[in-house]
Amino acid sequence: MAKQILTKENISLEVSLDNKEEAIRYTGDILVKNGYVERSYVDKMLEREQVTSTFIGNNVAIPHGTEDAKIAVKETGLSVVTAPEGIDFGNGNIVKILIGIAGKGDEHLEILSKIALVCADEDNIEKIVNAKSAEDIIDMFNEVN
Repeated sequence: MAKQILTKENISLEVSLDNKEEAIRYTGDILVKNGYVERSYVDKMLEREQVTSTFIGNNVAIPHGTEDAKIAVKETGLSVVTAPEGIDFGNGNIVKILIGIAGKGDEHLEILSKIALVCADEDNIEKIVNAKSAEDIIDMFNEVN
């Protein structure tokens, strides 16, 4: 049976992170620790960030690997990290929510559209940043169809 894409173990709330690289590594390490990706995937997440920022607006970044990182993905999965203090992603872009994505094949495209829907609403952003439990965040993503 396939793993659940987003579990409580994949969510870290109110984390204090110093910079973009640390934030991306932290987000990726959750996916490694919980068996979604191989360690090499995290380096590919950093590589992707150098090519183009994964900041999508509304205090959200979606770090993910480069196209050639797919071989390091074991299972499609998401990690969600909240950093209420904010992390500077450059160009004045402050990130408070990181959503790490690892997708097998094209499975991540559907996930991306769900994330985009949730994160387009500023009320949702505030709810995620202020979430007190992993369940709150899982519920919010499950409500989107």
